[in-house]
Amino acid sequence: MIISPPADSIPSPDKLREALREVIDPEVGMNIVDLGLVYDITVEDGVVCVDMTMTSPACPMGEMIVEDVESVLRAALPRGAGIEVALVWSPPWEPSMMSAEARRHFEW
Repeated sequence: MIISPPADSIPSPDKLREALREVIDPEVGMNIVDLGLVYDITVEDGVVCVDMTMTSPACPMGEMIVEDVESVLRAALPRGAGIEVALVWSPPWEPSMMSAEARRHFEW
């Protein structure tokens, strides 16, 4: 029997988004949040669902980045919380999705 943690023990989507700043895309040396790769974070019935993308469907680091996302979330969540990470391709990522800080970093 799986027992989900109480809903109020799971950090808010905003706090989880902050935690995901620890995940760095190694090809560009910037966190995935500022790159605009994290589209949505929801929490429902003790499960954290993250919709995210890569800069390209052919990204060779995709699997590693998803594993890093899962690892960071496991560290931020109470025992028993579920994690679902979905790679989505719509809308396709584009540089305008980056934060102002990331655009400054890349001089765009």
